[in-house]
Amino acid sequence: MTESLPIAARATSREWIGLFVLSIACLVYSMDLSVLFLAMPAITADLAPSAAELLWINDIYGFMVAGFLVTMGTLGDRVGRRRILMIGAAAFGLASLFAAFATTASMLIFARALLGIAGATIAPSTLSLVVNLFSDESERNRAIGIWGTAFALGGLIGPLLGGVLLEFFHWGSVFLINVPVMLALVVASPFLLPEFRSEESGRIDVASVLLSLATVLPVIYGLKHIATDGFEPIHLLPIAVGLALGVVFLRRQMRLQDPLIDLSLFAIPSFTASLLVNLFGVFFVFGIFLFQNQFLQLVLGLSPLQAALWSIAPSLVFTVMSLQAYRITNRLGPVRTVLLGLAVNAIGAAVMAMAAYDQSLYGVLFASMLIGLGFVPVVLTTTGLIVGSAPPERAGAASAISETSAEFGGAMGVALLGSLASVIYRLAMATTDLGALPPPLAEASRSTLAAAVEVAGGMKGEETPWLGVARDSFSLGFAVSCAVAAITLVALALLARKVYGTNPPAAAAAAH
Repeated sequence: MTESLPIAARATSREWIGLFVLSIACLVYSMDLSVLFLAMPAITADLAPSAAELLWINDIYGFMVAGFLVTMGTLGDRVGRRRILMIGAAAFGLASLFAAFATTASMLIFARALLGIAGATIAPSTLSLVVNLFSDESERNRAIGIWGTAFALGGLIGPLLGGVLLEFFHWGSVFLINVPVMLALVVASPFLLPEFRSEESGRIDVASVLLSLATVLPVIYGLKHIATDGFEPIHLLPIAVGLALGVVFLRRQMRLQDPLIDLSLFAIPSFTASLLVNLFGVFFVFGIFLFQNQFLQLVLGLSPLQAALWSIAPSLVFTVMSLQAYRITNRLGPVRTVLLGLAVNAIGAAVMAMAAYDQSLYGVLFASMLIGLGFVPVVLTTTGLIVGSAPPERAGAASAISETSAEFGGAMGVALLGSLASVIYRLAMATTDLGALPPPLAEASRSTLAAAVEVAGGMKGEETPWLGVARDSFSLGFAVSCAVAAITLVALALLARKVYGTNPPAAAAAAH
């Protein structure tokens, strides 16, 4: 290991500037998950992609990021976290140029795939380097909060920045903004960031890399299709294939002297408990906020702009809490922060259930703020515990596992809670009188509220009493999903309290 800071050394301006560079890189990586949302019409007009190509342009980046996180995190531990970050940043910049000047849909899909592979180096490398930069616990908590803020802001800024650029420039400009940031990262990294690598690691097992991809990609693919198309038995096939290959992957890791994932990490109770809390926290927040966006537009009838403006207040709560969560963690300690955050999150989900059932705009926004108050300290503190519970030489792999679990949590939350709400909607609409509609339109209206609103919008001047029933049915599904979230979060808090009480995180970390 080289250039590691002394234990409990206070950070200097060099470390804080290094954190700024890492956070900007993380923001760009996160931003690319959402920056294309508003660019798709322009891309469609220019490249004329097929429906399947359009889907892959949108999804391939996230798939590749999820698939390569574990590989890149482990690779960083072995060849150097700063080195793998610099290689990834250079590749990200070059792939962004390729994407910006793509002339066919297949070229853009390939470029987005390369961006995803390069992007998978950024999240685990930046997080593990943050841990290396800040050895003082209170400063490290603050630094992880700033890193988390950058990650969250990327998702919020992506569509906004994309919209501004598209107003004045070609759609390729949404990729060109990545280039100067990544160039600055490559230039600044040798001067600002420490190198850290394990001197004892062996070679990367190529078969394990392929098996990890074959595990993650089909599962994420199946979950995303359940989220977008509704539950269909056929979508369980790729999930089952991925899980089966996952068993093969785990068995191989048990036999290898230098595994891709060190399964002994999961024997650390605080590591496993923090990982589960992190996963389920993301699971419920992603699912609930998907409903919230649909609720504002489809139930309350707000335009996209109005919905975005009303959502500013909850977004500000998330941002402020990301920056200030370290104060809570430093004051209460990690365990009490997690338990209190889960309790507040559960209360927020319960308030959201009541507000959704009552179809209250102010109630939903207030509940969203409560969820932010609870969720942000939980996810940032558990992220710190996940990385801190692992031995220093495995921090990159631990960071990658944390990010992969968040990817799975978000995908599962959207898919499974979405499926639950969809079932409730269909059951509630089953007996509704839609005799005035042609059978295809009636079936579509019984399937989703979005279809019902679209059908009603096409019936100019005609009465649509069933639309109110459809909105009530959606609100019921939203409310039930939030109630399930509230109950599960309480159970998760009780489980976490038991695990942390028996195995305090500080003791676990000290053992390594």
